[in-house]
Amino acid sequence: MASQVIREWMGIQQFPPATQTKLLELLGKLKQENVNTLTILVMGKGGVGKSSTVNSIIGEKAVTVSTFQSEGPRPVMVSRSRAGFTLNIVDTPGLIEGGYVNYHAIQLIKRYLLNKTIDVLLYVDRLDVYRVDNLDKQITRAITDNFGDQIWKRALIVLTHAQLSLPDGLDYEVFCSKRSEALLKFVSPSTWTKKKDIQGSFVPVVLVENSGRCAKNENDEKVLPNGTAWIPNLVKTITEVVLNGSKALVVDKKLVEGPNPNEKGKILIPLIFAFQYFFIIKPLIRASKSDAAKEAKPVWARASRKL
Repeated sequence: MASQVIREWMGIQQFPPATQTKLLELLGKLKQENVNTLTILVMGKGGVGKSSTVNSIIGEKAVTVSTFQSEGPRPVMVSRSRAGFTLNIVDTPGLIEGGYVNYHAIQLIKRYLLNKTIDVLLYVDRLDVYRVDNLDKQITRAITDNFGDQIWKRALIVLTHAQLSLPDGLDYEVFCSKRSEALLKFVSPSTWTKKKDIQGSFVPVVLVENSGRCAKNENDEKVLPNGTAWIPNLVKTITEVVLNGSKALVVDKKLVEGPNPNEKGKILIPLIFAFQYFFIIKPLIRASKSDAAKEAKPVWARASRKL
């Protein structure tokens, strides 16, 4: 396999000066913590804006986005370097096919990531969806089953299409909060196995608007209806997740292929032998010795015992 091409991060210069300054400050913060390489995994359903979000972060059209064509069948990694810092973003195919979880796509993603370290997971969905169904639960469960619970401690939920028009009387902040809470119900229960883990821990939610029609502030930064400059906010949240004290996910052969059933059986072999010895073989030996002792006594001794 050819080595990944790392290009100079020229796209950062396309951002307005205010955004550039914030991004460089955040990258500097990571470098101060000896984080010189950052690898981001982007996953979610098809058509929710995963590839567009990758392009927005990079500041250029790094991956192809088409409204009328299906997504690429395989993962793609975009790598950019700036002032000694390397940013890798892995764009992936959608996790739904024909209304069901596409486990083939998940396996392709896992094999592509073999021997790579994932620092952050961006789980992408749309903000302008008014309900959460069982399919959302199946997707998050599939990610948990294939990458482990710990991946959610290195994750954030990204909700795209955040510049939406709500019905009259519906508050933007309230709607965003309820939409976030609905998704988090499917993520959180599988994230923390102990009650104490829930306290003070959460999967952050970030709002995104990739459209070229996104509103801008006085500094020419893209902003949401609540006034948040979303690109620096997204990178800021990614930085906070990287530095939250949890471990990055190392995709090794065991994670890709799953546990070896033969190795699992080998663990049980000593227990099986011990059970056979103490509960089968040893009782048989005792019974055999008892029968032999009885047979060794004279006939008259056995007869007198009966009397």
